Amino acid sequence: MKFRFRRQGNDPQREKIKQELFAFNKTVEHGFPHQPCALAFDPQLQLMAIGTKSGAIKIYGSPGVEFTGLHRDAAAVAQIHFLQGQVSLLDTWNTYIHRDIHVCVCYNVCDVVSSASRVTVLLLLSSCDLLCVGTEGGGIHFLDLPRLSLRDNQSLLIPEDYRCGKSLGPVESLQEHPKQPGKILIGYSRGLVVLWDLSTRNAEHIFNRFLTTCHLSRCVLGPFPCKAINKILWRTIQCPVVLYSGGMPRASYGDRHCVTIQQDKQHVTLDFTSRVIDFFTVHTTDPEHDYDDPKALVVLLEEELVVIDLLTTGWPSVPPPYLAPLHSSAITTSCHLDNVPAKLWDRLAAAGNSQGAHWPICGGKNLAPPPRQQELLLTGHEDGTVRFWNVSAVAMTPLYKLSTANVFHTDCDPNDDPLDPTNDPEALQEEEWPPFRKVGCFDPYSDDPRLGIQKISLCKYSCRLVVAGTAGQVIVLGLSDEWSDHTVDVSTVDLLQDREGFTWKGHDRLEPRASTAPFPPGFQPLVLVQALPPASVTSVMLHAEWNLVAFGTSHGFGLFDYHRRTAVLARCTLHPNDSLAMEGPLSRVKSLKKSLRQSFRRIRKSRVSGKKRPIPTPTSKIQEANAALADQEEVAPVQRRIEPRSADDSLSGVVRCLCFADTYLRDGTHHGPTLWAGTNSGSVYAYALEVPGVGSGRGRPGGEGSGCVEAVLGKEIQLMHRAPVVSVCVLDGRGKPLPEPYQASLDLATAPDMTNPHSVLIASEEQLKVFSLPKVGAKTKFKLTAHEGCRVRRVAMVTVCSTAQEDYSETSLVCLTNLGDLHLFNVPALRPQVRYDCIRKEDISGIASCVFTRNGQGFYLISPSEYQRFSLSAKVITEPLCTVELERPLETHIRSLLHTNTSGDTHSSLLETHTLLAVPGGDYNRTWPRCSNVHK
Repeated sequence: MKFRFRRQGNDPQREKIKQELFAFNKTVEHGFPHQPCALAFDPQLQLMAIGTKSGAIKIYGSPGVEFTGLHRDAAAVAQIHFLQGQVSLLDTWNTYIHRDIHVCVCYNVCDVVSSASRVTVLLLLSSCDLLCVGTEGGGIHFLDLPRLSLRDNQSLLIPEDYRCGKSLGPVESLQEHPKQPGKILIGYSRGLVVLWDLSTRNAEHIFNRFLTTCHLSRCVLGPFPCKAINKILWRTIQCPVVLYSGGMPRASYGDRHCVTIQQDKQHVTLDFTSRVIDFFTVHTTDPEHDYDDPKALVVLLEEELVVIDLLTTGWPSVPPPYLAPLHSSAITTSCHLDNVPAKLWDRLAAAGNSQGAHWPICGGKNLAPPPRQQELLLTGHEDGTVRFWNVSAVAMTPLYKLSTANVFHTDCDPNDDPLDPTNDPEALQEEEWPPFRKVGCFDPYSDDPRLGIQKISLCKYSCRLVVAGTAGQVIVLGLSDEWSDHTVDVSTVDLLQDREGFTWKGHDRLEPRASTAPFPPGFQPLVLVQALPPASVTSVMLHAEWNLVAFGTSHGFGLFDYHRRTAVLARCTLHPNDSLAMEGPLSRVKSLKKSLRQSFRRIRKSRVSGKKRPIPTPTSKIQEANAALADQEEVAPVQRRIEPRSADDSLSGVVRCLCFADTYLRDGTHHGPTLWAGTNSGSVYAYALEVPGVGSGRGRPGGEGSGCVEAVLGKEIQLMHRAPVVSVCVLDGRGKPLPEPYQASLDLATAPDMTNPHSVLIASEEQLKVFSLPKVGAKTKFKLTAHEGCRVRRVAMVTVCSTAQEDYSETSLVCLTNLGDLHLFNVPALRPQVRYDCIRKEDISGIASCVFTRNGQGFYLISPSEYQRFSLSAKVITEPLCTVELERPLETHIRSLLHTNTSGDTHSSLLETHTLLAVPGGDYNRTWPRCSNVHK
């Protein structure tokens, strides 16, 4: 009857508190733009623009200065040119102008011609009042700026007298004469090059472009058949510099992606691992200077951005403060840490040696206040590396890189730097021309897929790190400031415990290095724990205060004491029918026939179970009535039926989550260390741990130095529907999550309430449920699948602060479902608070990659190279807050645009843009929605 007499309506006071606590915002995109295809640079504003194939334009300046614009149509950006605003070119004749750098507003100005001929090239004259547009049909059209109006009867079509063959082909290049403005050089794909005078509308000279290109290639590279030179830059200093892309000998190096730098006798060919899109130099444009004085070369590649310092001897690379390629090796897992101690931060920065030359792109001004705390995002990669990223602000900056490959023997010796040609004796014997130099860090190929990192756990107070990989390797590392040559201790944990009838058919374990190996400053391995069988590690948890690490695979879970180098526990969770668990993710021996047989068997079983009904008896009728009444009492009036899962489903023994907690498990009087493990079959195992010196009345005498850790099974919970367990979290007497290791002992967090009874929150894919401890009695639950028709994919405990009261905060449980939406519940009552749409349900990789922060933010991959950052907190929001100062008054230019546009929407967009300029960092959430093409 509680649903019938439940109070209707919402509490206004509670709704107000929720508005002060929760707000969903997608704030900033971290990483390298996916599929870039255009590049531009404004030497006066010191801003760089990158266009993508999806129609996005991203503008970057100094770290923290970022703007993003998105075209109405998802058409590729072919070229970008800066003027007083910004003009971007699409594949069609729809031309867009970005008037304002501050907010990068996109809107459709006009269709300059009626034909749908594709635009191939743009040329902005030095006077910035005329835009030349070359097309695929060979025509050239002229647009007045800033109105983007087509000049009548000014379109250029070369007369028949100048044509060589049937057709000139598309216009491939347009260049303005450097000394005589008004004259342009036109290059056609069929070989004709014409010097055209705009004032007289006559061709002054005609050149054979094919002969010119061949002559240039032979002069630079010798008498070899060469690839075409795509672009050349000539920069003047006391000794001029020539930079060009392409031009490699086709037979030997036709597959290389190169940019060559030549200055006097210095000659370097930069060899990249992805295609060159475009490049430019950062140099002075002051007419009073006699030379260009180039400072840096910026090369946009298909998968990364590379900057070369032209002022330093040897032309070294400059570490990027943003736009780093997150996908230099495919991302396999991620982990976030907040409130990183300053000591750990400084040691990581010193080990990463991230200090480099000054970043040459320095336009705009970052108005964001300094971050309140230092935040780290750790990403595990397919090549066995772990990268540490500074995500405290808008710019995602690489801080430190750890490689685990040197712990093992692999096909490629990690002590040999593949980027250093001196390590290759065969390369030294070869001819030193062209002088190639490997540049960039994008390397999508892994020497051994078993090196892939699957799980990461870091204790920020003890500087202990645990990384687990695809071949069952679990490595415990400690932070060191010095180089070290040592051997790594190796221990094995057999999770099958010699069970008969199981044979591992998957990949072999990695062979550990038996001899000493050099390890650079940073995290260095202390011990290697090898799980057997060597299946991929599915979960890992570190408790540095107890010197324990727990890990789980598809076969079971283990507990290891890395201080004493001893295995404490090995528990097998395999079901007799878990045949797939014995094959591994890299095995190719899976039987299609067997999987089909199992599928038909389940279908047949469900049909038979539906037909066979027990003979009704008085006892059974009473039980059915009682069960129906219980269901009506516990569930909402409208609820989906959830069928229980079979116990013999494949991979039911996969360990999904692990948890350490100091709580009451054996009785309500003595608390102590415990280990909790949840599996794919809905089982939760709780072990009571005997850790020397830890616990109330159960520690062994003699302190930490004596005795060993022991584990005793205390409880075993089986969920009714056997839904996979996603998370286990122990709550103290106040219903709050227990603090992290060392937080309470170092007075960094409020000590947990150990006087009142504890409880445990178990989240499965179908429901959330709170049990009392130590009796494990059900207290409250929320059936998410039954109510919402979705399944839980990610769970985290977050603390959100109020915007109205400085000292008020709430701890909530956030769930990400398979539909991509976010649900927040209060703890421990599990009452729904808010719901937000976050990720498209079709974006499976985005949902799988999502990671939450403790302060109510999150990250998920929107492409292999980009993270989307979002916030659930109304107070904690990390977003760009910056400005760019323009020398030209805005009002004059906006007024000129308004004269040529009659759309009311365009007027409001421009006026709102000007308003936002006057108040940087204003409340744009309310004003931007009026401009339909704004992408924050």
